[in-house]
Amino acid sequence: MTTTTTARLSAFLENEVRVDGHRKVSGREKYTADVKRPGMLYAAFAASPFAYARIKKIDTAAAKAYPGVRAVLTADDIGRPRFGRQCFDWPVLAVDYALYVGDRVAAVAADTREAAEEAAQLIDVTYEELQPLLTASAAIAPSAPALHPDWNTYHYLQYVDKPRPQYEHPNIRGEFSNRRGDVDIEQALASAHRVFEHRFATPRQHCGYIEPHATMAWIDDDGTIHLQSPNKSPFALRTQLAHVAQVPIEKVIVEVGALGGDFGAKGYTVDDFPVYFLARATGRPVRYVESYTEELGTNHSRHTAEIVLRTGVDRDGRIVAHAGDVLYAGGAYSGALPGPTLMAGGGHCDLLYWVPNIHVRVRCAYTNTVPGAHVRIPGDAQTVWAWEQHMEAMAADLGIDPLEFRRRNLVAEGQPLFNGHPAAHVNPIANAVLDSLQREGHYDKPLGRNRGRGAAVTIRDAGLGKSSVRLRLEADGRFTLITGVPDQGAGGHTVVGRVAAAALGIAPSRITVRRGSTAEALFDGGAGAGRVTNAAGGAAQDAGEKMRALLEERTGLKLGEDHFVDAAGRTVTIESIARELAAAEPLEVSGSKDAGWQATNYSVSAYAMEVEVDPETGSYRIIDVVFVTDVGTVINPITHQGQIDGGFMCGLGYGRMEEQVMDESGKITNMSLGEYKLPTIADIPPFRTVLIEGWLGTGPFGAKQVGEISTSGVPAAIGNAVANAIGTRITQFPVTAERVYEALHGRTKSSA
Repeated sequence: MTTTTTARLSAFLENEVRVDGHRKVSGREKYTADVKRPGMLYAAFAASPFAYARIKKIDTAAAKAYPGVRAVLTADDIGRPRFGRQCFDWPVLAVDYALYVGDRVAAVAADTREAAEEAAQLIDVTYEELQPLLTASAAIAPSAPALHPDWNTYHYLQYVDKPRPQYEHPNIRGEFSNRRGDVDIEQALASAHRVFEHRFATPRQHCGYIEPHATMAWIDDDGTIHLQSPNKSPFALRTQLAHVAQVPIEKVIVEVGALGGDFGAKGYTVDDFPVYFLARATGRPVRYVESYTEELGTNHSRHTAEIVLRTGVDRDGRIVAHAGDVLYAGGAYSGALPGPTLMAGGGHCDLLYWVPNIHVRVRCAYTNTVPGAHVRIPGDAQTVWAWEQHMEAMAADLGIDPLEFRRRNLVAEGQPLFNGHPAAHVNPIANAVLDSLQREGHYDKPLGRNRGRGAAVTIRDAGLGKSSVRLRLEADGRFTLITGVPDQGAGGHTVVGRVAAAALGIAPSRITVRRGSTAEALFDGGAGAGRVTNAAGGAAQDAGEKMRALLEERTGLKLGEDHFVDAAGRTVTIESIARELAAAEPLEVSGSKDAGWQATNYSVSAYAMEVEVDPETGSYRIIDVVFVTDVGTVINPITHQGQIDGGFMCGLGYGRMEEQVMDESGKITNMSLGEYKLPTIADIPPFRTVLIEGWLGTGPFGAKQVGEISTSGVPAAIGNAVANAIGTRITQFPVTAERVYEALHGRTKSSA
């Protein structure tokens, strides 16, 4: 892989070192599965083998009698509580019905993991199997039974003080609609020169992390609940558990160890709640570590989507009207999401383009499948796949160069984006990205036989939310930064340390970054959505600037270049100042940032990809990939490129090979990493990165997010390249050799 270089802050020119790097490569880092406590018990669960079934009876007598068993719980034993990130619709243990294969019906705590698992097998559950609703279309059919008839009674943070919305079908758990221009979109389409309609679908996919979920709970003598969890939003988890346990929020302490990997998955953890109830029932610490069969068969799936796009254009190839319908299969519960549907990307696929008349409807339905969760770039992977193929299909039919077709339809300065935001500089940034893509993607060179070139253009904003940090000067001249944001592998702790150092005017090696529990650290909204650099980095910058001002006020000296300078220009060491100022106790400040939306919040990126297809087998080879993205100030150059490289590999897996296969009973059938294929080093094609400079972002020192923007366009670029090579379009990713073969030889209806 190669990359261009970009300007960096001069304070960051020293060697970049990941602050957790030595702990991880030496094996000293502690993950939740490594944590042990005296008297610890082990948990196991009895789970439903059916996708939809009425629970008629649960007999736990044999399990309770098994040697070493300390507790066996069902929903009735714990008061039938439910949990969630916004909508508390997910029962800690199944209530009356099992709604997907793997739905937990009972929990066991025992002296050993083996005893807990054996006892769980002895729990005798009598089910009445029902006909499952496995697709979103089936779930919203007029005759479909309501999977959550009591939805209006669930605790829902968003609707505490206002009426809940009513939807056309009880299985629709969330809906939103975006409109602009002509109220009658059908009339607007009818007046267009040409109208194009394409239908797309996307699969169920797993996040692909390596470290399994694990959790441990214990309760102090004073009733304080401790939860050790690999959750990247510990303060949100604290709020959720306090509600479920019916205790004041200050009686819950969440401690986050190393997360290992995330890729969207660690924003919620199912195990925390039943493990807490087991700890409460036994009075002892309880730990649970998921197996990979559970991970791949019952956890963290991307929402499947059914997408219909209809677009009208004028004689010059400019879009005049668009109607879109996005229907997500949300799974059995919505508790894993911070909202009722997928707002990110869900219908915003045309964000870059000016469409005067538009109506997009996005719905998410309850289904008897694994609960949908945030998988990397939630919503964007589905809608960018559809929209960017839709754009190239229209361009080809109109005989317009695909990049030129995009240029003609870019939003102009002063025009609002589809979501209503009057974003700044989107048009010049997008044009600069497209110009670079055309040049670096070799669009001027003819393609050989069975070869195709495809592009995908995306836009992404930096995540919003609140973050706070503590920064203190120690007596030895070092600084400690305490943050509540976990590092889910993206280098967030290295970011906040380097930002604070730059704001202070000291060497980054002088700062120790430490994650704190919710009892020690100040509030942080959590990792995810590209918000760490923007929010937590902004808080670190604020803390660094405050500490610098405080030190200069206390000493009358100027701080910079890792030392103080007096009025005569003589240098004074930080160590000598620290001994005086922090001898009695550390000198501490706090920094914060409330990252709200700003006009310069967006980054634009694009892929150009060239493939060669073997028409006899449908297999294809990716010959060349170029990724172009605009960047602000790069804080961690190595990590910045690492996020781009990793984001591309993520997208490559989504676009080429990853798919959770579900049988007609609702069970995931490829429940190992031997069957669920993740890309490896051998799958990397030639990959080049071009960084476009000139526009600063909303992060510290003008930084922009990069954690997700390099992922969303990969499947669509693959789809476009393959379509241009074979003359027909694959409408569902991953684009496998089998699907290409079927499209070429007419075995299935897989082309639009």
